[in-house]
Amino acid sequence: MTNSVHSHSIAAPPALTEMETIVCRMNQLAVREGSYASALEWLYLNRYSQSQSTEQLYAMNWPIVGIAVQGGKRMRVGEQSFTYGGARLFVAPVSLPITFQTMQASITEPFLGIGLYLDPQRIAELVPNVYPQGLPPMDKREAGYVIDADAALLNAVARLLECLQDPGDMHLLAPLIRDEIYIRLLRSSVGVYIAETVFADSVVQRMVQAISWLRDHYDQPFKVPELASRIHLSESAFREQFKAVTGFSPLQYQKMLRLQESRRLMLSAGMDATSASRMVGYVSDSQFSRDYSRLFGDAPSRDIARLKMGSRPVVR
Repeated sequence: MTNSVHSHSIAAPPALTEMETIVCRMNQLAVREGSYASALEWLYLNRYSQSQSTEQLYAMNWPIVGIAVQGGKRMRVGEQSFTYGGARLFVAPVSLPITFQTMQASITEPFLGIGLYLDPQRIAELVPNVYPQGLPPMDKREAGYVIDADAALLNAVARLLECLQDPGDMHLLAPLIRDEIYIRLLRSSVGVYIAETVFADSVVQRMVQAISWLRDHYDQPFKVPELASRIHLSESAFREQFKAVTGFSPLQYQKMLRLQESRRLMLSAGMDATSASRMVGYVSDSQFSRDYSRLFGDAPSRDIARLKMGSRPVVR
């Protein structure tokens, strides 16, 4: 989707700090409520003028780095919770079903956020330059990480936003600035966890393969031992590593995919609950209703009616 604000000047006064510069530019770029793509397909913007501290939203995140430049955001992945804002970033090296809430938002000071997708192919091309001797030893893996952003990384983000003003800059300079951001992330305290997602035959790369299979076949039944065998791991090792990397068991992950997709089908495609549940792989209406109510807090029909009344889009 093309951002419609290219005609606005987004130059910021030179006396501002890096974060103030980003907020200044975001206030002029993120002019609509909600979450939407910028003119760069790998960069999206958030603006919320009302706190969602009492309501949870659901999404399927691609590998991403998230920046809450004004206000804060709380992400939940499985049993783990991450809160970030200001000069702190949320990094998710793999695709995750998430629950999130925006915090500290108002009309006069809305929540402003940036999402930058992590491109595995480009990162794979950069990793040998950052880690020429191979990856160093790693501590315990997590589904996501919250880290402090230094001034250099924030400066790169500010320059990336500035590129949205000019089509030529978007075409020529934005990809270079994205590479700079990737390199700075790879050199950060969580860089090794990003890097290992693209290392051939690493444990996490195998988890990425399993995630990709589940995303492509979420509507089909599967057996955990067969998926483990597909990526050349024992069942016990697969279960342990999948939970560490994603925050979910393989079956829980598939269930989240099914339920989020069924909600989207009912809200966006107008399907009834039975049709949507069959489309995502459920064979039992009662089981679907129980799982749906457990995740979203209400029966499918009432949940969709409430969402339509509130005109709140389902985020994917």
